[in-house]
Amino acid sequence: MTNRDIFKIWAPIDAKWTDWVRPVPFISINNGFEVHDYGNFKIEEIKCVSNLILDTAIIVDMPSYEGIKEGIALAKIGFRPIPLYNGTDEQKGAIATNNNNEIETGLIWGAIELKKINIDNNASPVFLLDSNRTNRYKMDISVFDNSWDIYDQDMPTAKFFLDNGINKIIVRANSIQRDLKKILYKYQKNGIKIFYTNGYDEPKQVKVKKPFCKNI
Repeated sequence: MTNRDIFKIWAPIDAKWTDWVRPVPFISINNGFEVHDYGNFKIEEIKCVSNLILDTAIIVDMPSYEGIKEGIALAKIGFRPIPLYNGTDEQKGAIATNNNNEIETGLIWGAIELKKINIDNNASPVFLLDSNRTNRYKMDISVFDNSWDIYDQDMPTAKFFLDNGINKIIVRANSIQRDLKKILYKYQKNGIKIFYTNGYDEPKQVKVKKPFCKNI
């Protein structure tokens, strides 16, 4: 498969929500890119959600390709996985703060699995994030900083969610990061209920506090 083929599998033209699939990680995938043995690509057992919920979107914010594995597991019960990965690759031979090769490998594996799953075009979305995205440490001046943040424009507006019957969002993560809190806070102000789960416990409604914005 080419990178274009893989992108089309993740973002079929007639499916709702696929306008938000980020093209950046697919650019680095080419014909010679294969799923490497280092990936533990086993479809996860979903413990926090047992079936498709039409009024609920999910955000999976897990490190590396772990979110892709959960996205495929959720696809098997009817959700539409939407990768929001937006990190760039380092130059050959360079060291980077994030390993996007693992994300790209996961997207290839995920495309192969998605071809086996029939998902309704109007299925509720599960947005996939890499929780390593905000890693900004630098061991040396030569380290390539390919960190990134999620912004309002990277996700649907509260109005779009509500107009399409989504009034709840479940965040599956080890913790809710600051960049995501900014978006969730605005959703909450517009009447969308926010739930949180660590992936094992039942999702519980949370109140997202207004994030403190540092002046840069």
